[in-house]
Amino acid sequence: MKIRCVAIDDEPWALELMKQYVAEFAELFLLATFDDAIEGATYLAENSVDLLFVDITMPDLTGLELVARLTDPPMVVFTTAHKKFALEGFDLNALDYLLKPIDFERFQRSVQKAIDYYHYKNATPKTEPTCVYVRSEYRLVKVDLDDILYVEGLSDYVKIHLQSTSRPLLTLMTMKGILDKLPAERFSRIHRSYIVAHDKVLAIQNKKVELPEGTLLPISQSYQEFIGHWGGL
Repeated sequence: MKIRCVAIDDEPWALELMKQYVAEFAELFLLATFDDAIEGATYLAENSVDLLFVDITMPDLTGLELVARLTDPPMVVFTTAHKKFALEGFDLNALDYLLKPIDFERFQRSVQKAIDYYHYKNATPKTEPTCVYVRSEYRLVKVDLDDILYVEGLSDYVKIHLQSTSRPLLTLMTMKGILDKLPAERFSRIHRSYIVAHDKVLAIQNKKVELPEGTLLPISQSYQEFIGHWGGL
């Protein structure tokens, strides 16, 4: 199934470039292009679209205003010549943000992110998930489940500690929110502040979980059942 795309930009050269770039990807199908934001918004309200490439700075209706008005927005990639709009763009849960003039290699990375996220969202319930997507530093980041050591809760944020890097991934999310994204057969909460990956647990002793690199995490009284469960994994 192809990803249905729409491009909206008031600059004709930018739309032409977008057509050329999109044509390079067999996974994409360009439904329509618009040089008028209001016409584009009307089309989006009446048609099913998977991916939207939209310029931010347009007359009459900005790309930010257009996306904010959508009741069920598709994946959104903002394009603009101004870096200052990046924060606002990601406040609208944009998939990516491309700075003009858009380099094809950078566009390719953005499209691959859209393809991966599209398959992730449309996976059948029988499909075993291999990754999760979280927002960190104004980016939508793909996190492989096999790479997660443990998750640490910090008020309204969580730190995702990874095996591949010493720098944890920080995302604005609650522990319940991240736990809902993680498959229960692979991850368990052991403390109000910790979620562990089952396959990374080396040992359990004195109500503590031992992980690689000598990391020790406490098991609180509320989650003592994990000790018995872990033995049967």
